[in-house]
Amino acid sequence: MEGIELLAKLCALPGISGYETAIRNFIKDQLKDIADKIEVDAMGNLIASHTGRSTQKLMLSAHIDEIGFMVQHIDDEGFIRFIPIGGFDAKTLTAQRVIVHGKKDIVGVMGSKPIHLLSAEERNKAPQIKDYFIDTGLPAEEVRSLIQIGDPITRERELIQMGPCINAKSLDNRISVFVLLQTFVQIKKMNPELQIFAVFTVQEEVGLRGARTVAHRIAPDFAINVDTTIAFDVPGAQSHEMVSRLGEGIAIKIMDHSVLCDYRMVQVLKDVASKNQIKWQAEILPSGGTDTSAVQLAGNGCIAGAISIPTRHIHQVIEMVHQEDVKAGIDLLLATITTISEIEWNHH
Repeated sequence: MEGIELLAKLCALPGISGYETAIRNFIKDQLKDIADKIEVDAMGNLIASHTGRSTQKLMLSAHIDEIGFMVQHIDDEGFIRFIPIGGFDAKTLTAQRVIVHGKKDIVGVMGSKPIHLLSAEERNKAPQIKDYFIDTGLPAEEVRSLIQIGDPITRERELIQMGPCINAKSLDNRISVFVLLQTFVQIKKMNPELQIFAVFTVQEEVGLRGARTVAHRIAPDFAINVDTTIAFDVPGAQSHEMVSRLGEGIAIKIMDHSVLCDYRMVQVLKDVASKNQIKWQAEILPSGGTDTSAVQLAGNGCIAGAISIPTRHIHQVIEMVHQEDVKAGIDLLLATITTISEIEWNHH
């Protein structure tokens, strides 16, 4: 896939919710020669703007934070207890490496009670997050000198290509950051009439916090959010449970637990995709939410929609996307940007 080195870097950079400095600075560097204006607001959202000739404002958004952990306690032996930042399924922590971002980066491993020592009752129970600790292999005094309560912790796993698919940690939501960056490069070449704000939001994984404030400030007329969605196209899934499938195109969100996308924007996205032969699929996500809802409700509200990258094994370190779906997402955003200002948006 074109730009795979950029994507690998985006996925590798640390940035749990509330600690997005490194990833934000990298994105800012990518945009510095492209955007007409770059701002970072008080929350830490990065706003790159294209100054169009129109008074109409379009906000494109993707969150930059990843799920991770925070140091809660260091015991007498130097083992670290932690709390999750974002939603974790405890069984996915087994046998993982992590990086504790203290005075310097320290690699640790997720430890738990060995299977040889588990009682019959314990073996039959699903693991809990409280059953895990982080082992850095360092003496307690060294751990204490380098690591403090509150230090952020990220997961460690490199990006690989698997046939037409890409596998990495933090594709939720760095794949969408990649899509938005690639789109913004093309926007500057197209020079559309609309005022366009490419917004890289913070703290989505802990309650859509960054999007809420930045959308209120921009007060867009239109908004399209880019995020991942579940692809449960795997053994044991019934067809109605799959939400989306890898390789079947970009998903156009109709609703999730937090938002009903504006039916007009949904129709525009569908029409533009069909007209331009861009492969797409409809997305209804029964649980889980995205920045779309925060953006839709900000200020006086706006005409908000969303596109989603189908992702298998979501919120794990082996998240997987299909490169054709990613390309379809970029193509659909670019084709829609040229259409938005020509549409009659009245309710009918």
